[in-house]
Amino acid sequence: MAVQDTFYISHGSPTLSIDESIPARKFLQSWKQNVYPNKPNSILIISGHWETSVPTVNAISGRHDTIYDFYGFPKSMYQLKYPAPGSPNLAGRVKDLLTASGFPRVDVDAKRGLDHGAWVPLMFMYPEADIPVCQLSIQTDRDATYHYNMGRALAPLKNEGVLVVGSGSATHNLRALREIRGGGGGAGSIVPWALEFDTWLKDALLEGRYEDVNQYEEKAPYAKMAHPWPDHFYPLHVATGAAGSDAKAKLIHGSWDLGALSYASYQFTSPPTS
Repeated sequence: MAVQDTFYISHGSPTLSIDESIPARKFLQSWKQNVYPNKPNSILIISGHWETSVPTVNAISGRHDTIYDFYGFPKSMYQLKYPAPGSPNLAGRVKDLLTASGFPRVDVDAKRGLDHGAWVPLMFMYPEADIPVCQLSIQTDRDATYHYNMGRALAPLKNEGVLVVGSGSATHNLRALREIRGGGGGAGSIVPWALEFDTWLKDALLEGRYEDVNQYEEKAPYAKMAHPWPDHFYPLHVATGAAGSDAKAKLIHGSWDLGALSYASYQFTSPPTS
């Protein structure tokens, strides 16, 4: 069955995996009931935690290893598993689509599992871990338009029943979070730069101004404060590119942590093809 939607999920802190007080956790747990009841054939997830020099897909023939790419957290987090099956076929299809669209080199990694930008949200969205998953890397030395075009190249996957999910954070400034935490700040008050950027992003997406979002560094207020490094933002551009320029955006979740970390998440729905 064809898929008309792509998604951008803000996964925020790794503690989302164990902290029941984070509102985004309940949002993700309600995924199949309230957001997307259809079961996709497979999932392509683009995480802000896999950076490579060229587009790379993982092609796991068995079950994915769970990568604990975080340090100093409670021991219980390192005991969580998400052994979803891999999909070498989807990995090959992604490589073919990107190559055909002008990406000169696409690598395949036959060993890499799922990092926490992938397995933490998927653990709540599809807890049975029975849907094949393939992960695609980002290139932080390239720009947002490059990643949007990457998504455009992958748009045919939707007709093949593949759910494309970008996973990052709508705002992601870890240094600012540490300063807020050190100064005793909390979730009760949102710092102005984060709120302004988050509001701009919401308005731009809901109004279909995807080109403005591609040029966010010039167009958005406090772009460099919200994203000093673009790793957690580029998955959004892949998701919007795969949805298409005529897709309608919908804010499906909004919450904050530590006054500067936005969990805003979006659904992009393409009009049905005739």
